[in-house]
Amino acid sequence: MRIGDIIYMDYQASTPLDPRVLEAMMPYMTEIFANPHASQHLLGHQANQACESAQAVIAEAIGALPNEIIFTAGATEANNQAIASILLGYKGKRKKVLISSIEHKCVKEAAAFYGNRLGYYIEEIPVLSSGAIDPVAYDRMLTEEVLLVSIMAVNNEIGTLQQVATLAEQAHNVGAIFHCDAAQAPDAADIDVMEWGVDLLSLSAHKMYGPKGIGALFIDASLHQDLPALIHGGGQQGGLRSGTLPVPLCVGFGKAISLWSAEKKQRHEHLRQMSALFLQALDKADIPYHVNGTRTSCHHGNLNIEFIDIDADRLLSQIQPHVCASTGSACNSGFLAPSYVLQAIGLSLPRAASSVRFSLGQGTDESQIVDAVELIAQAVSLPSS
Repeated sequence: MRIGDIIYMDYQASTPLDPRVLEAMMPYMTEIFANPHASQHLLGHQANQACESAQAVIAEAIGALPNEIIFTAGATEANNQAIASILLGYKGKRKKVLISSIEHKCVKEAAAFYGNRLGYYIEEIPVLSSGAIDPVAYDRMLTEEVLLVSIMAVNNEIGTLQQVATLAEQAHNVGAIFHCDAAQAPDAADIDVMEWGVDLLSLSAHKMYGPKGIGALFIDASLHQDLPALIHGGGQQGGLRSGTLPVPLCVGFGKAISLWSAEKKQRHEHLRQMSALFLQALDKADIPYHVNGTRTSCHHGNLNIEFIDIDADRLLSQIQPHVCASTGSACNSGFLAPSYVLQAIGLSLPRAASSVRFSLGQGTDESQIVDAVELIAQAVSLPSS
């Protein structure tokens, strides 16, 4: 999409709010504004019905039951709750947690924080150069000591799709619980918790053209009685997550996921076409590049591109303010560190430092791609200072 003269190509960081979603939200910001837990009057009842309706829509979209969906403030909270609740609630002898080496920072940090304090051992599963889980290593690491496995469905930096159903079945074969961060999955895959066989699954509305500040956690009903809450208070959402629900955000999430359910095939095809055009444009411009990850089982809107012998941060600064993209670098204690995801798939530090993520979306069109690649070509041709 274009915002004035700016071409937005950072959809995996956040998607714009669909106007249809905003329209659905508006009555709950201006008229039906009551606390949804104030059940003794009509406006509170209407607000509660809106939240329950959104909960049911989300559940249906991913093959769950309504009472298996709890609203959170986003995927980060959902991932934290999934990990914390399992580790806090477990009373047995299993003491290992497996996460992939390319998990989102919130999964890595939550696993380390709760694991270290509760006496669990955290082990990272290596990945292949494609970003897919190393099957030999995974099989070796799965033992009866493992309590929890957390593997994301789609990587946020390189777009690799994991074989979630197979990975979950393998975890269950040794008695482990399987959690999946599916925040990046909507524009890349169908999501079905029954087909995938996951026990917990995290979602974020602002990755699917919904509002920021709202996410959801699927928790299989069989786990509910054993899990403590992460947020304590009035006992809302079955006691699993207290706090007053943000009705407009819940409604917006429900609308966003219903649109995704109806339009996902067209959305996936659009991204496939746009990514092909982007790579064709790079080829036509004779820009030396390499696509990181894989193009065979991936989020088609994700193009993590190594520009050969080009400093990625310099490239991004030179195409500012005209193109929004990212390096995937994390700012730690005031300095930029090359992506741990790219290092995990085998890239050297110099190659990782030459890589930029362009993530395309439903607002991307051919003219934007042509203009963005022209700007990239100009920047690449400039001598380094």
